[in-house]
Amino acid sequence: MAKVLVIYGTTEGQTAKVSQHVADVGRRLGHDVDVCHAADLGDDFALDAYDAAFVGASVHEGRHQRYLVRWVKDHAGWLKTHPSAFFSVCLAAASPFPEEVEDAEAIIDRFAARTGWFPSSRTLVAGALRYSQYNWLKRMVMKQIAKKEGGDTDTSQDHEYTDWNALTEWGEHFYRGLAA
Repeated sequence: MAKVLVIYGTTEGQTAKVSQHVADVGRRLGHDVDVCHAADLGDDFALDAYDAAFVGASVHEGRHQRYLVRWVKDHAGWLKTHPSAFFSVCLAAASPFPEEVEDAEAIIDRFAARTGWFPSSRTLVAGALRYSQYNWLKRMVMKQIAKKEGGDTDTSQDHEYTDWNALTEWGEHFYRGLAA
């Protein structure tokens, strides 16, 4: 089986949770999977120890984490020559409005153009409203966005929109391709 890296960027923690789920899918299929937060990696990180990689980032204010973008740019050569996949965690993925989902897909397209890496497999993952982690202003802004989108506006708790079954199926498809 393959040695796989799941590397991610996160702001409130949902992408870290999604990354662990993607890793667990691979482990259940017999792969050796490591999960790393891109912000914690040093220049001496040994990417060549891996056969494949998942890269994940969350969307905030229309873009992914800068440090993750920089990491992908720096390692695009490796990513282009190894099986690799990208997941973008974004609340817009849960939107009932097709144009919102299209905008989220366009953010992935801009990420690919900016980094020079066009993964063969990619998916949009609905994230979470982490009201408990927002300051007052961000909580009110996110509440208004959620109201417009028909989402949860109860700021006394967090709300998760990730479709874990769909994420499992996507991950299984990628991992099974490694075993073939």
